[in-house]
Amino acid sequence: MQIATNRKAGFTLVEIMIVVAIIGLLAAIAIPNFVKARTTAQKNACISNLRQIDGAIETWALENKKKQGDAVVTAGSPSIADYLKGNALPTCPADGSAYIVTTVGTNPACPNAALGHTL
Repeated sequence: MQIATNRKAGFTLVEIMIVVAIIGLLAAIAIPNFVKARTTAQKNACISNLRQIDGAIETWALENKKKQGDAVVTAGSPSIADYLKGNALPTCPADGSAYIVTTVGTNPACPNAALGHTL
């Protein structure tokens, strides 16, 4: 003989609220860490770009017999773009701004130097 039970399975409102609270707590912990990691990655990529540009300047100056203080050519041929991947100067990954390149012997600079984007 079977006893008929009319019991429905499911979650109570309290159980669902606890799960939502736990997910909210995890999100509150994870989101600031994600933003910090993104900022750090952009800074490191910018510094890497500055190193590549500096290497291109030094190679260009050596091959074209330029000396300290000579102006750097960034467009045309021969220019430092010839020594960079894609034949173009990269931009800062934080906001897409162009790097500041002036003379041989001077490090290239990023407009976001205040954020630690320095060589």
